[in-house]
Amino acid sequence: MRGLTVAAVGLALVVVVLGAYTRLADAGLGCPDWPGCYGHLGVPDTEAEVQAAEAQFPDAPVEADKAWIEMVHRYFATALGALILGMVIVAFRIPNGVPGGVPRALPAALLALVILQGAFGAWTVTLKLWPQVVTAHLLGGFATLALLWLLALRLGIGPKEKVMARFGRLATVALVVVVAQVALGGWVTSNYAALACPDFPTCHGDWVPAMDFQQGFDVLQTVGPNYLGGLLDSEARIAIQFAHRLGAVAVLAAVGLLGWRLWQAGSPLAPWVLGLLAVQWTLGILNVLLNLPLAVATAHNGCGALLLLALVTVREGAFQDNRRPITGADSE
Repeated sequence: MRGLTVAAVGLALVVVVLGAYTRLADAGLGCPDWPGCYGHLGVPDTEAEVQAAEAQFPDAPVEADKAWIEMVHRYFATALGALILGMVIVAFRIPNGVPGGVPRALPAALLALVILQGAFGAWTVTLKLWPQVVTAHLLGGFATLALLWLLALRLGIGPKEKVMARFGRLATVALVVVVAQVALGGWVTSNYAALACPDFPTCHGDWVPAMDFQQGFDVLQTVGPNYLGGLLDSEARIAIQFAHRLGAVAVLAAVGLLGWRLWQAGSPLAPWVLGLLAVQWTLGILNVLLNLPLAVATAHNGCGALLLLALVTVREGAFQDNRRPITGADSE
């Protein structure tokens, strides 16, 4: 079970990064259908296959480079789902409450979440990158990764250092702030607002630019024909980008305070928390100054995932009096 969990954590991190790369490379509609690609398990490559595919989907000409990005993401996500299914089978085959038993609730929850993620993946395509679905899909991916890491911690994998209980509340606040910022980041990318402000720290030379929050955060917007490239006007996108920048300040305050308190207490987790926070801020600024390079933007998503895992580690350490592996009996 520990081996499966370690493999699943690594694979989930790869899926999160691939998902970000797919979104940032504008390959979210590289395949206009689901779960295949133009009706194939792979990407049409022969001239006859391409002609048949474009006849079936006249509004979606075959772009093999983008289609392969999308399909590789699907392959890895499918492998992760199969691995989590295997974890559930192992968890329920081990008698409950005996030595070597494992938690059952977390694997079962993960299986339900990964099934929901599959549905969101399908809706991402069928609803033509509707921002609400794209953002929910992103959050689901981060949640899957975080729960897998939580399971790993409860199986005795990862850092063994205890964290003082008094940091539990602050760790919870920091975790909530980071999750909210991940959601804002998803809303930024799904509405193509990453470069709505081409300068930093100002936006179009102003500290408070003209913004349209009502349109920018209209979560009840209708399903459009195609959201590739975004449909919002400039002031709405600026509002989204500005909110994400304010969220970054909140993350800096909450996570920075937690890291500083951990540092004062001599916790070995402090350098990880503060280091990832510094790297994440640096990558966010470089995204603007360098005009959103694909590698930097993808790394920004990956570093955000690692920061989330660091906060899960701190919070779990603060709320676990004894960092022993939890058995199946404990999970009931």
